[in-house]
Amino acid sequence: MADFQGVDFMRIDDLLTEEEILARQSVREFVTKEFLPRIQEHIRQDGSFPMELVPQMAELGLFGTNLSGYGCAGLGNVAYGLVMQELERGDSGLRSFASVQGSLCMYPIHAYGSDAQKDRWLPPMAAGETIGCFGLTEPDFGSYAQGMRTKAERKGDGWVLNGTKRWITNGSLAHVAIVWAQTEDGVQGFLIDTQNAPGFDAPDIKGKFSLRGSVTSELYMKDVELPDEARLPGVQGMKGPLSCLTQARYGIAWGVLGAAMACFDEIVQYSQERLVQGGPLAGKQLTQAKLADMLTEITKGQLLALQLGRLKDQGKLEHVMVSMAKRNNVDIALQVARGARDLLGANGIVDDYQAMRHMVNLETVRTYEGTHDIHTLILGEHITGMRAL
Repeated sequence: MADFQGVDFMRIDDLLTEEEILARQSVREFVTKEFLPRIQEHIRQDGSFPMELVPQMAELGLFGTNLSGYGCAGLGNVAYGLVMQELERGDSGLRSFASVQGSLCMYPIHAYGSDAQKDRWLPPMAAGETIGCFGLTEPDFGSYAQGMRTKAERKGDGWVLNGTKRWITNGSLAHVAIVWAQTEDGVQGFLIDTQNAPGFDAPDIKGKFSLRGSVTSELYMKDVELPDEARLPGVQGMKGPLSCLTQARYGIAWGVLGAAMACFDEIVQYSQERLVQGGPLAGKQLTQAKLADMLTEITKGQLLALQLGRLKDQGKLEHVMVSMAKRNNVDIALQVARGARDLLGANGIVDDYQAMRHMVNLETVRTYEGTHDIHTLILGEHITGMRAL
């Protein structure tokens, strides 16, 4: 039986450095040996994240992987992308945990924080001892983040925050919440020490069909008082949160390929073993046509992600490029997962197989950090020079 672990039809490994391959392999082994045996139990029960794996993730350098200093691994962006790919080969929730920690929380502190903020937060975050969350989305404002109602008002030398954030990954797990709020000087970011913030609460959102291996919360802030030292001093306006989202969307463009590869690998092996009408499912024309389409789309997505990573390492990345990659790769990953679930037949709806879990997860990934349609409009505006109404 052919072994499709890795899916390297176009010999993309030949384009990778030894460091990049090593980073991918170390995470692949971790996911296979440590994560996959646990995820079924977490999803079947109340829906939770395996926090016992956080120290191992930190030891592997999975938090702030592409950041330098403060205990971060300092790897290149292609290596970081491959890490995200392998994490999402396990589950979108696993990749989300690391992505939120590194791209949405550590990155803004690293890029816009004061020296004191960096020294306080980044080393324990890299070590997995401090968990972060990113508060931008609100109950009434997702794609139109500029409409946020959370406000930070001056009070003496400090600030008072009021507002609600929703759909916040790691919210109830977080020791530090990066919350974006309207101020008299525009949108600014604030670091809330959740262990010492009267008026702050982070209840979990229950009843999710998707991303059950991830903790999702709301953030409530009622008269939360913060010193000015809690404000990110290096950025004002929507540039702050949007730059963070560009970092995270980059990781998503790689990550979803891992989910697609997991589904593809599973259905190839299943179809070779499953007997249908006197022979293997793999020997049927319709099966082979579907598998050929899956492999082609995964390979195209790999090449898109690799070029994106090389441009990022060269400092040539533009946010519209990330929009194209996020939009395309999430879409093809969802198609692969749906196709794999279809070929599994009735077996596709039970959690002994991965396809259904990846499929419902990818429905969320298609929505968060810029919906498919929002990224379509971003590209459309870039192409035409006109913002669509």
